[in-house]
Amino acid sequence: MKELIICEKNIAARRIAYILSDGKAKRAVLYGVPYYYFDDKIVIGLKGHIKNLDFPKEYSSWEKIEPKKLIEVEPIKKLSQKRIAMAIKKIAKDIKRVIIATDYDREGELIGVEILDLLPKNVEIKRARFSAITPNEIKKAFENLEEIDFNLAKSAEARQYIDLIWGASLTRFISLASEQLGKDFLSVGRVQSPTLALIVEREKEIQNFVPKPFWKIKVIFAKNSEKFEAEYPEKIWDEKKANEIYDAVKKESFGIVEKFEKKIEESYPPPPFDTTSFLKEASSLGVSAPQAMKIAEELYMNGLISYPRTDNTVYPPLPFKNILNKLAKVFPREVEEVFKMLRKKPVAGKKYSKDHPPIHPVDAGKLDGLHAKIYELIARRFMATLSRNAILERKKAIVKVADINFEAKGQIIREKNWMKVYPVRFDEKYIPDLEKGEKIKIMEVKKIKDETKPPKRYTQGSLIVEMEKLGLGTKATRHEIIGKLYQRDYIRGRQIKPTPAAFAVVDALKKGAEIITKPDMTAELEKEMDRIAEGKKNFEEVVEESKEILKKAFEILEANEEKIGDEIKRAMTKQNFFGKCNKCGGELTLLKSSKGKRFIGCSNFPKCSNSYPLPQKGSVYFSNEYCKKCGAPIITIVYKGKKWKKCANINCN
Repeated sequence: MKELIICEKNIAARRIAYILSDGKAKRAVLYGVPYYYFDDKIVIGLKGHIKNLDFPKEYSSWEKIEPKKLIEVEPIKKLSQKRIAMAIKKIAKDIKRVIIATDYDREGELIGVEILDLLPKNVEIKRARFSAITPNEIKKAFENLEEIDFNLAKSAEARQYIDLIWGASLTRFISLASEQLGKDFLSVGRVQSPTLALIVEREKEIQNFVPKPFWKIKVIFAKNSEKFEAEYPEKIWDEKKANEIYDAVKKESFGIVEKFEKKIEESYPPPPFDTTSFLKEASSLGVSAPQAMKIAEELYMNGLISYPRTDNTVYPPLPFKNILNKLAKVFPREVEEVFKMLRKKPVAGKKYSKDHPPIHPVDAGKLDGLHAKIYELIARRFMATLSRNAILERKKAIVKVADINFEAKGQIIREKNWMKVYPVRFDEKYIPDLEKGEKIKIMEVKKIKDETKPPKRYTQGSLIVEMEKLGLGTKATRHEIIGKLYQRDYIRGRQIKPTPAAFAVVDALKKGAEIITKPDMTAELEKEMDRIAEGKKNFEEVVEESKEILKKAFEILEANEEKIGDEIKRAMTKQNFFGKCNKCGGELTLLKSSKGKRFIGCSNFPKCSNSYPLPQKGSVYFSNEYCKKCGAPIITIVYKGKKWKKCANINCN
C-alpha cells in the first residue's frame, strides 16, 4: 500500500524517514519542497500551520472598520504555505493511506487536520503518536496507528478563533484611541494582557513599598576555638527593645545551652522536568524562555530529548539504564556515579498526565553553545531523578544569655548523592556538638539594623510559574506570550520591569474593562477549550460565550475611549523621551522619518536640527545617562536576547 507520511517540519520528516527506512530513504524536491521516499512510502514535512486564520481582506483597514465589528466577523482560513500544499496535492494523487505524524498535542493535531482537504476523498487517514523521535518510539508508533482526535483539533481551533477576535479587536481599539498606528501599534491579547497586568501590579507594589526598619541581635559563641553564630529568634521592630536586649547581653561572658538537637535527614532529588519547571531552570541559567523552548524543540527534532511540551512529572516505564548508557558518551564520570547510587524507583512529582512523559534525554550527541547548555541541564536533571537521596545533618541549639534565648542552626551535607550530578545552591553552616547545661564563651555581640524589602520583580522563570498557577496560557504558549511582551517593548530586563506604555495600557484597560486584565476569565476559557477536547462542549458554544464577554467589555471601553487614549498618549511621550538636547536644551524624542525609519530628534526643530540615527531593529530606550565626551544621550539596545549600551552620536569615539 502506498503511504504518505505528514510531519510537522522538514527536520522531523528527514529523521522519521531515516528511521523507518533503516537509513535507505532518498531525498527529492517538488515545487522547492523537500520530501523523502523509500519502498512504497513518501515522507514530507510542513512548516507548522500551512493555513492561517484571519479576517477577510475587506476588514483589514484599521481606520475604516470599527474594532467592535470584528467580534461578529467570521474569520477565514488562508493558505500560507502554497508550495507545500501543491506538493502534497500532487504526491497524494495515487496514495492509498496518509499517516499524520505531527507533534502529539493540541496544536499538532490541528496542524495535521488542516491538510485533510488537500487529500483525495477515498484515502485512508491514520495518526502516529509518539513522544520522542527515536527508532524505538517511531517504529512502535507506526506499528500501532490510531485515529485522528478531531475534538482535540477543534479545541486548538477554538483557541485560534478566540485569540484572533480578542487580540485584533482590542489591539485596534487601544491603538486607534491612542493614535499608535503602523509599526507602533499597541497589542492587547486574551492571555497577554492579564500577564502584563501581573508585571505592572508587581512593579506598583515595589514603587509603593515603604521599608520598615527592624533590628537583629546576633551573638558569636566559641567552643574549643570553634566559632558559631546564634540569633535572637524574632525580628525586633522596636529600637528601644533592641537596645535593651543588646545592653543586657553584651555584659555577659557566657551563654548556657538550654537545648540541643542533631538529626539526619534525607533530601529528595528534584522531580522530573515538565515544561514549566524546565523553563524556570533555564531562566536561572540566563536563557530566555522563548530561546530555551526553541532549543528544546530542536533537540527533540534531532532525537536527543523527549517532547518538551508536557505537564507530566511522573515517568512511565522507560529504559532508564539504556538511556544512562547513552549519556555515558557525554557524561562518563556522572553516569558512573549514578550507577553507584541508583535508587530503586525514580523520584516522581505531583503532576501526572498520559500524553507525554516528563522531559528527559533519549540519546546523546556532540553539541555546543546554548544547545549543549540546555541539553546538559535536561540530562543532569534526569540523572538526579534516578539517584539516591542526599543525606543532610541538621543541628539546632537554644543558648540562653541573660535570661534571653538565642537560636543557632547548622546544616552540612553528609552524602551528596544526587547533588553530585545536579548541583544546587546549598548553604552549609557549621555549629559544634553541644550539651544541655554547657557553658559557651561569648566572643562578640552584634546589633544590626535592617529593613523590610519590597517584593522581587518577576524573572521569566518565576513569571511562567505564576502564569501556570493562575491558568494563564498553556505549556505550549506561555513562553511565546512573554516573548511578545518583550517584542512590543512592554517589558525590559532579566528582572522584568514594565515600560510606561505597559502601565498606561494596563491602567486604561482596568478603568475601561477590568475583566480583560484579570486571569479568571482567561483561565475559565482555557478550561472551556479543554472541555471541547474532552467532547463535553462544542466549538460554537465556547466561541459564542467568549464573544459575549468581549461585547460587554467593549461597552465600557467605548464609553471611556477619550480618557484611555489621552492616558496612553502621555505615557508614550514619556517612553519616547531620550533626554535633554545637548545643543539647545530642548527635549530629544524618538521620531519616525517619512520612510518609517526611527531616529532621535530635538523638540525645537527647525530652530535646532540636532538628531541621531538609531538601529532599526530591536528595542531602544534612553538609559538616563549622557556621554561624558560629547553630551549625547546614552541609549540601550536590546536585540535577539542581547543588550548593550552606546552613545547615540555615531561620530563619538
